[in-house]
Amino acid sequence: MREEKLLSYLKGACTGRRYSASSAALEAAIGISGTDLRKLVNRMRRKGVPIGSDRCGYFYATNAGEVYSTIQQLQNMENGLAAARRGLERSLDAFPLKEGAS
Repeated sequence: MREEKLLSYLKGACTGRRYSASSAALEAAIGISGTDLRKLVNRMRRKGVPIGSDRCGYFYATNAGEVYSTIQQLQNMENGLAAARRGLERSLDAFPLKEGAS
């Protein structure tokens, strides 16, 4: 039900990058939290729904370029998370190894 509501809203009011809606606006329109919105968008994207995003918010992509730029944005986020993980892994060297820890 929430998927249909979000999809309907995006297709009706947010078709194309030019008409993106902020997370806060979508949260209010659909009646969900920011965390739930991000989870919902992720689930829908996994199903192949072309939900684009940029600094301004989310939108229903209207062309391959909008999808591709969202893919690039996600790739940059993925790279940043991987770098943060690697840094935290290096920081573990500063802690003594506890007995029984693996």
